[in-house]
Amino acid sequence: MALKTTKFDIQDHLKTPEDRAAYLAAAFEEGDVEFINLALNDIARAVGMAEVARIAGVTREGLYKSLSEKGDPKLSTLLGVAKALGVQITVAAKPAA
Repeated sequence: MALKTTKFDIQDHLKTPEDRAAYLAAAFEEGDVEFINLALNDIARAVGMAEVARIAGVTREGLYKSLSEKGDPKLSTLLGVAKALGVQITVAAKPAA
């Protein structure tokens, strides 16, 4: 008997601000710009691009472009998106090695 599987979709697991913050924090901990952008894109899609764009003060098309694979969002866009997603970006000292 074959094992039945379903496609994993991260957006199904990003329903609460706490879930979104945990995913984004993990991306920032990795320090990989592409992963951070992918996480932002995943979260924005889970919330709804049009709503995120409206709250962030950018066009929907501009948001898609900024959060695309080759996108590089400006700091103002990043902060607006964070607000729209219900997450807060903080800075902490790196633990000593």
